[in-house]
Amino acid sequence: MTFLSLALIAAVALAGPLLALPVRWRLPVVLGELLAGIVIGRTGLSLVDPGDPTFSLLANMGFALMMFVAGSHVPLRDPQIRSALGKGFRQAIAAAIAAAVIGTGMGWAFGTGHAPLYVVLLASSSAALVLPIVDSLRLGGPSVVAMTAQVAIADIACIVALPLAVDPPHAGRAALGALAVAACAAVLFFVLRSAERSGTRQRVHQLSEDRKFALELRIQLSLLFALAGVATFGHVSVMLAGFSFGLVVAAVGEPRRLARQLFAVSDGFLGPIFIVWLGASLNLRDLAGHPDMIALGLSLGTGTVLLHSGLRALGLPLPLGVLSAAQLGVPVAAASIGTQLHVLLPGEDAALLLGALVTIAAAAMAGSRAAKSFAQPVPAGHGKH
Repeated sequence: MTFLSLALIAAVALAGPLLALPVRWRLPVVLGELLAGIVIGRTGLSLVDPGDPTFSLLANMGFALMMFVAGSHVPLRDPQIRSALGKGFRQAIAAAIAAAVIGTGMGWAFGTGHAPLYVVLLASSSAALVLPIVDSLRLGGPSVVAMTAQVAIADIACIVALPLAVDPPHAGRAALGALAVAACAAVLFFVLRSAERSGTRQRVHQLSEDRKFALELRIQLSLLFALAGVATFGHVSVMLAGFSFGLVVAAVGEPRRLARQLFAVSDGFLGPIFIVWLGASLNLRDLAGHPDMIALGLSLGTGTVLLHSGLRALGLPLPLGVLSAAQLGVPVAAASIGTQLHVLLPGEDAALLLGALVTIAAAAMAGSRAAKSFAQPVPAGHGKH
């Protein structure tokens, strides 16, 4: 990998913000970045090599950091979330039961042998997509809070289950690796909480701000990459390491200055590299040559939307149910892990992402509908300085 190829990747990644620019479309930035990767990768012009070790390392760093940011955005310290956990848990369990039935049927119908993977995908929700939509549309109320809790629970459970579902023959090894990552994350929680309560973190923050050392960012990245190293050694995805550490930081409390720094590193550099790498890794020509995989992708996306819409029976309004179906991290991780392990059928990785795009399109429309009923008024004086 050269500086010229890195410049190309950074330049084409600008397609993400450009495509997301029209506010009425409500499209996620990653959509344009993914399409840009497809254009310059194996499907399109072959201008970059996704198998390049440097490109792959940067992409994995970006993946871990993206999942860390997603985990840190889960509002674990919000009292409303805690009170809504019961209802959100029931909704997540109902979605999981329905996913088990539909996913098993899809695995049998398409004959891929990957029914456990489809179950996880159908049950999953993406906090990284849903929470920003909720914030940007200023959605609020008991139903929105319960839906947010459901999304957080589903995201956590499916991220843990994904490595076991992608490669069932090595599920035991993956389970041990996941336990190791969880144990390390638990230790980090107690260490960071102790530093917060003793005032050590505040003193480090003040020193860093006064001397421009960026100590908090350096420490957080060191811990994140160390946890990713544990995950790699344990044969599980760095996704689990990133999301686990993000939850730890969310539980302890993340300083706003650090959040802005991490946002810059993730969304401004490493995150786009990962999404472009993922798009470049896909070979949609395989998808074109396997119409059954196109049908699989459409079935996964449509099934996920219908499944989450069915939560209306538990009192979740239809627009919020469709919004909760939005997927990104889990399908992206499934395609990435499956490609690296060579366990997916030709075109199946693209089918997983096609299903995710269906849910994103549905969630964008549902967000507009939800805003009509659940948008909160702007507080008086908001935006004034």
